[in-house]
Parts: sequence; C-alpha cells; structure tokens
Amino acid sequence: MRPAHALIDLSALRHNYQLAKSLSGCRAFAVIKANAYGHGAVRCAEALQGSADAFAVACIEEALELRAAGIRQPILLLEGWFEAEELPLLAEHDLWAVLHHEEQLLQLQEATLSRPLHIWLKLDSGMHRVGFSPDEYASVWQRLATLPQVASLSKITHFSRADEPETGRTEQQLATFAAATAGLEGAASLCNSPGILAWPQAHHDWLRPGIMLYGATPFEFAQENAAKLRPVMQLTSRIIAVRELPAGEPIGYGSRFITPRSTRVGVVAMGYADGYPRHAKDGTPVLVDGQRTRLIGRVSMDMLTVDLTDLPASGLGSAVTLWGDGLNASEVARWADSIPYQLFCNLNRVPRHYRD
Repeated sequence: MRPAHALIDLSALRHNYQLAKSLSGCRAFAVIKANAYGHGAVRCAEALQGSADAFAVACIEEALELRAAGIRQPILLLEGWFEAEELPLLAEHDLWAVLHHEEQLLQLQEATLSRPLHIWLKLDSGMHRVGFSPDEYASVWQRLATLPQVASLSKITHFSRADEPETGRTEQQLATFAAATAGLEGAASLCNSPGILAWPQAHHDWLRPGIMLYGATPFEFAQENAAKLRPVMQLTSRIIAVRELPAGEPIGYGSRFITPRSTRVGVVAMGYADGYPRHAKDGTPVLVDGQRTRLIGRVSMDMLTVDLTDLPASGLGSAVTLWGDGLNASEVARWADSIPYQLFCNLNRVPRHYRD
C-alpha cells in the first residue's frame, strides 16, 4: 500500500475548540465548512458534538450531510441560501442562516415555512465581500423584525485583517459595527480565528473558530494564544528511494535545484496530486525520522525529493512528516506562497485515518 496518509487527531480538535472557548467564555460555532477544511466534516462534527455549542458550514448541502449523520446541534449556513426553494428545507431541518442581500430578504418575506428561522443579519463592516452597508443595516433589521418567518435576529460581520493587528483595520471595523448596530438587541458574532486569538475586545456573544480548530496559526508571527494550538492533521509518508548525486547535478522537472555538493537525495511518496503544494520552494521544511530537513527540486504529481545528506541514519522506509507535530502547516504554507486553509482543503486522494 502506498504509504502516504493523513492522521486526524480528534483529541487535538477538541483541545483547540476548548481553547477558543476558554479565551472568552462565549459560545462558539465550530466552523467545519469545506469538509472541515479537508479533515472530514462528519467525523469532526461527531467528535465535537458533545462539546460544541453549534456548527457553521458554507451551504445547505454541507448542513444536510451533518443532519443525515445525526448531528442535532444548531448549524449556521454562513452564505445563507442561494434559491428560495431551499427555505422550506432550512425550516424542516432547523438550520440557522446568514442573510446578506436584498433578494434573500424578499424571498424570506414570500416564503411559507413550517417554522420561523433563526436569521443572522450580515453587516459589511469593511470586508466588502457580502453584507448590508452600515447605512442600511438598521432599516433592514427593522424590516426583518416584523416578519413572521423570523424566529430570532442576530448580528454578524467578518474581519478582513485581524491577523495583522498593526494595520488599524480591525479597530475601524469594530467602530463601524458598534455604530451600525447601536440599539439593536440580539446576539453578535464578529470573531474568526485571529479575532478570537488576538482581539478579546471583539469576542461578543458567539465566536467562529475555523483554522485554529485544526491547529494552524493564522498569524505570520509568534502569538501567545496560537502557540497553545495542537495540530490536528499529521500528513505523513515514507522514503521510497535514495539517490547519491555528485555536485552540479539537477533534480526534478525543470532542473530547478542543482546539487551544491555531493548530495544524498530521498524520494518521498507524496505529490501535488495528493494535495501537497506544487509551488513549494526549495528549502521548504520536511521532517524525516523526526529531524528537520528540506525539500529540493520541484514537486511532482506523485513524488517529491528531500535532502538526506545530513541525515545518515535515514534512508529507504524512513518516516516523513510533511506537516503536523513539530512542523506547523502554516510554516509549510509560507514556503509555498499559500495558506494552511488551502493546504488542508487540497488534500485529494490521501486516505484519512482517525484517532481519539
């Protein structure tokens, strides 16, 4: 059997969720959209259902998968609904929904539902992606408050630069949110992972831990709370071949790497078809038998090459960690001009195994 696989540590997942809760005492949506960032939505939801206050996904398809698996906690649709025909299903399955544009409001107003819905009204406080403008937010709120289709109203927005605390952008968004929602009763949710970790003044009623659930830091600098996260995914494989090359020899497609000295090269069963980033640079860190070494040469579809020159005890069959304990996916992502979200979500054919 090909040795590439991802081990998902569900106890680490629970630890990270509890860390988010401990930083504020607020309730928290466990964000498990995009198949729990590539970790397996159903298995992650099952692992958290004893402790999670609620879950958050992108769309109704993801929510219905969880309901079919027996998940009964509230589930919030972060993009709301896309067609009016979905609204009866939201009511039937007791799903909460974000409402972020006028057409959704009109569809809700015309809907005949078996029960009213819990609506989270999205404010565009500066992300400029979705949501109502600050000037129109209060009037939209008042319109929704009169509808029999609405069981409750809550406030929600999203930070664009909470992982960059020096920019002043989060302070601006907080001020915009406070002004636009002044006098409006109801719960509020502002914080994504960097907001939870670095902006305690923004915690409010509900948190939305996403990437931090999976143990990756959203910051490009050391951060006290992020250092307490535990990696959930161990992406591993093995050395399947060893080459001894003299100085001056090219390695891999495009001859990107030229050996600067006599080099011992290990070939790893892992490539971009598995989801490892093709654009990872020479020098990207890799662990072999728990020791740090580096990627050399361009990543291929099914294989990549690492430097074993300074690891004489390692060779054919040696264990390789691409990210996980001792090597945070956030560090690997920086070497690939990417982010850990993308690394996790791109894992295509690697089998996943789970442990509690």
